[in-house]
Amino acid sequence: MDNMEGYEFEYYCAELLERKGFIEVEVTKGSGDYGIDILAEKEGVTYAIQCKCYHNPVGVKAVQEAYAGKDYYDRMVGAVLTNQYFTAPAVEAAKKLKILLWDRGYLESMMEE
Repeated sequence: MDNMEGYEFEYYCAELLERKGFIEVEVTKGSGDYGIDILAEKEGVTYAIQCKCYHNPVGVKAVQEAYAGKDYYDRMVGAVLTNQYFTAPAVEAAKKLKILLWDRGYLESMMEE
């Protein structure tokens, strides 16, 4: 997964989310998506998810995009899903903005199931 292009990673993540019981999983069109790559729902909760396939830890910008995109798409929860981990400032921002951070460990647990 570390060598995937951005769009490949988005579709891969969408497939994993479907296997985890998310429904109405939709990969957004790319440009003009307000930073959101996947829209999904699980147990009546709607999600706006930003995917980041990086070689380095994910920073604050991804958290800000998920926060803005959550409101733009009128979703209940914003999340950032990555093949990496998050910087300390990103973790702090996510706590304050109530954005879920799904890191490499979370992604690997999804892959194992």
